[in-house]
Amino acid sequence: MHSRPHPWPRSTATVAAGAACLFVVAAAGTGASASAQDDARTGSEGGAIYVEQPEIARVSCLRRCAPRRRIQQGSTLRITGKGFSEVREVTFHGGAGAADDVRVGVRPAGGRRLSAAVPFGAATGPISVSGDGRIQSTRTRVIGILPAPPPEPNAELSPVPGPRERGAPRLETGTNRTKAYFGARRAVTFSYRISEGAPQKVTVELLSARDGAVVRTWSPEVVEGTVQEVGWNGKAAGRPAPSGRYSFRLTVAGSGGVTALSASARDFDRDAFDLYDHVFPVRGPHDFGGAGAHFGSGRAGHSHQGHDVFARCGVRMVAARGGRVKFVGYHAAAGNYMVIDGAGTGVDYAYMHLQEPTPFRAGERVYTGQTIGAVGESGNAQGCHLHYEMWGAPGWYDGGSPFDPYRSLRAWDSWS
Repeated sequence: MHSRPHPWPRSTATVAAGAACLFVVAAAGTGASASAQDDARTGSEGGAIYVEQPEIARVSCLRRCAPRRRIQQGSTLRITGKGFSEVREVTFHGGAGAADDVRVGVRPAGGRRLSAAVPFGAATGPISVSGDGRIQSTRTRVIGILPAPPPEPNAELSPVPGPRERGAPRLETGTNRTKAYFGARRAVTFSYRISEGAPQKVTVELLSARDGAVVRTWSPEVVEGTVQEVGWNGKAAGRPAPSGRYSFRLTVAGSGGVTALSASARDFDRDAFDLYDHVFPVRGPHDFGGAGAHFGSGRAGHSHQGHDVFARCGVRMVAARGGRVKFVGYHAAAGNYMVIDGAGTGVDYAYMHLQEPTPFRAGERVYTGQTIGAVGESGNAQGCHLHYEMWGAPGWYDGGSPFDPYRSLRAWDSWS
């Protein structure tokens, strides 16, 4: 075992089932912004012209709604109120700060009603509408936005919806998975077959559903009649791509310049998949324990430096994020443990109380979602559970500091 000079956490906790609840608020703001109340434009004769500011009265789901007409990514909203004639944009503000703000262009149907598509990057939070210059509404109250439903599986080749110009090649496409994890062993694979139309040029693009941006482009050799493939490892410009929905788009030019596309410009359902940066490490029924399971709870002589996830002994455990194994061994308190340096994250991930020693050794590579052991109660543990830690740079007991992994674990659990 690699000897560490620092104290180890005692992994004791009270078991209690956790619960989460999402509240959806589809109600609206209370009027024009303070800055807009005295907003005016100077006329040609020096006078002032009052500029009406938009006010949102109601937000509801119009199309592609979740059950009970709840709003989800990909839905179409109906927004009613007044002063919408000059509105050109809807902003989904998400959480605190502007980092997760997403904007979408709109064309109002008169001054009291408009429709807006909920982009795939939108998160629960208030919304607002705006136009040119100083036309800006106040933000609504929080609008609940659910994640988009999973893409439809399309693993087998099937004819595409197009568009296709007359005389252009015929296309069939398929994508091997609808859920992918960065750092996993297997890449996302896009397959296609071209027939007829004397194909001259082939272009495959990977697009982000968040903003329609092209993330990666391939220009493969033109081959007619046989299945061809391109694969993506989750990187964009050499770095991990952001989590979110992506889709492949195939464009084939035939003789005479006629073209066929696998899907239209705004179709992010065809050959689509969701990319995630982590997977939940416990692959079976589990719970997050009681107060004693949480980061910072009291222990003899120190505080708890991780979070305990309870599950039956023997439940499979996987790497939440792939990377290089830094340490493996046994400790009287932690039992069988391993520490992985998460690729591209600057974070070390520690797994403790494994049922048996992990088969991996220090220096070996582990992929996201790869089995690393099983839940156990080795060492000083009360009940079968994973004691899970996350440490910032420069790393686990190498000058870094542990931080609370609870919110991350909850998020990973929601999509894994």
